[in-house]
Amino acid sequence: MFDPVISVIIPVRPDEAALPALLSQLEGHRAICDIHVMSEGSRAKSLNAGAKKARGTLLWFLHADSVLTDDSIDHLLAGFAKSPKSLLYFDLAFARDAVGLVKLNQWGANLRSRLLGVPFGDQGLACHRDIFKAVGPYDEHCAYGEDHLFVWQARQGGVKLFPIGAPLLTSARTYRQTGWLKLTILYQYRWIRQALPEAWKLMRRRGL
Repeated sequence: MFDPVISVIIPVRPDEAALPALLSQLEGHRAICDIHVMSEGSRAKSLNAGAKKARGTLLWFLHADSVLTDDSIDHLLAGFAKSPKSLLYFDLAFARDAVGLVKLNQWGANLRSRLLGVPFGDQGLACHRDIFKAVGPYDEHCAYGEDHLFVWQARQGGVKLFPIGAPLLTSARTYRQTGWLKLTILYQYRWIRQALPEAWKLMRRRGL
């Protein structure tokens, strides 16, 4: 049994049509990756179960509809080498199925990540397994936004964020199915509602 450098953890639902494409992209990196596709009833439970099974030093949490570029893993390893004690994240970029105003969401997500320090799970969060043990697990009781809350857990635990500075592609399928305006309003409402009490906790922890 080999000792992987990266453990890739992918939470899935029964109808994840995009999963085979992602697994195909990861297949060429089996020499350094072990891959855990998890379906445990909720995203948070699946992420935590995958983290428990992981054998790699670096835990990389991906969505099933993530699309890697040829050098995504090289960028990930380079970022980890530069800042091994940080929570790393990619820039959000929508795949070719994104049209119209969806590109505004891409711009806004990257601005939010850099200026406010709040990346989301579709940006490929990654960290050393010891950091996950220290600030995790994912909250299994929240109805949504477990990745968002995990970022706050890391920040409140003194973990810095590190932007890898390379794109990770994701599908715009949900925007097409739900409608751009409706989904954008819902996402903004949800993350701000979650962020306000977490930001207050962080300010109190820092004595502000």
